[in-house]
Amino acid sequence: MMQHLLSLLAEDGLWLVFGWVLMERIGVPIPALPIMIVGGALAADGRMSLPLLCLVALAGCLIGDGLWYAAGRRYGARVLRLLCRISLSPDSCVKQSESRFERAGGPLLVVAKFIPGLATMAAPVAGAIRLRATTFFFFTGLGSLLWIAVGAGLGLLFHAEIEKLFARLEGLGHIAVPVLGALLAAYVGFKWWERRRLFKMLRMARISVDELWKLMQAGHKPVVVDVRSGVARKVDPRGIPGALPLEMERLSDQVQHLPRDREIILYCTCPNEESAAHVAKVLIDLGYTKVRPLHGGLDAWVDAGHEVEELAAVRAAAQAAAHRLPAQ
Repeated sequence: MMQHLLSLLAEDGLWLVFGWVLMERIGVPIPALPIMIVGGALAADGRMSLPLLCLVALAGCLIGDGLWYAAGRRYGARVLRLLCRISLSPDSCVKQSESRFERAGGPLLVVAKFIPGLATMAAPVAGAIRLRATTFFFFTGLGSLLWIAVGAGLGLLFHAEIEKLFARLEGLGHIAVPVLGALLAAYVGFKWWERRRLFKMLRMARISVDELWKLMQAGHKPVVVDVRSGVARKVDPRGIPGALPLEMERLSDQVQHLPRDREIILYCTCPNEESAAHVAKVLIDLGYTKVRPLHGGLDAWVDAGHEVEELAAVRAAAQAAAHRLPAQ
């Protein structure tokens, strides 16, 4: 069975490599690096053309990345929220990718394929922040070549050991393929369980947009905090009036301006209010008791028809609010 698989890879492997790499780049949870390693091993034995292997892998990378870049450029925040919702890895939430892009910019694409979560999020985030197409394809092309070089290089270097591994799998007979399939299913199942466990851990009392609106209209003056990243605010420059922007990287400094005797309402644009819940847990650990994420985040606020402010006005109001709030 395994020798038949190797023969299939040697005969039609280029199409398989292209399809496998393309599926991984568009978000299917199947790691493509192993197929590149096997391709490198076959190239070392002369059963596959190394230049063609690299060429089809590069084509798969660029097509997949290009599709996500175009989607991010056209649909912006909507496609980012979709990815965050369907991702198997909690670490791939949009906010983390946006924060990394905010610090590193386009060159981050060179190493993005080696970072779990960011590997899928990098292209649509680049499109959403309107990174120039030439800059995007230059850096993602370099990153793709580096990823291909690592995968194929490992196959070339350890081709003898890979042949031995396939020989051992051959010894398992017809059970080998089901075992590999079961391992892949176990990986996907574990990532799904990890995601559900995170959301369960972050589940806490939330406040609805109607409740927040009533608090504001009744003069209770809750402190509304925008926990989106700077990139997210550029993609969607709207905000709840008077909201105070808060950066996770500067949380320890900015938290000094938050009063402990008033309601603190946190909002973001992540599915399940994941970023807001993370910040809420941090504040609760610091001794804050009146902290609640806004259910549905900014999207729910907008859908309810409540007033919003543009980013410039939000920043000005936040700076004024920071001076008015007493340090604790």
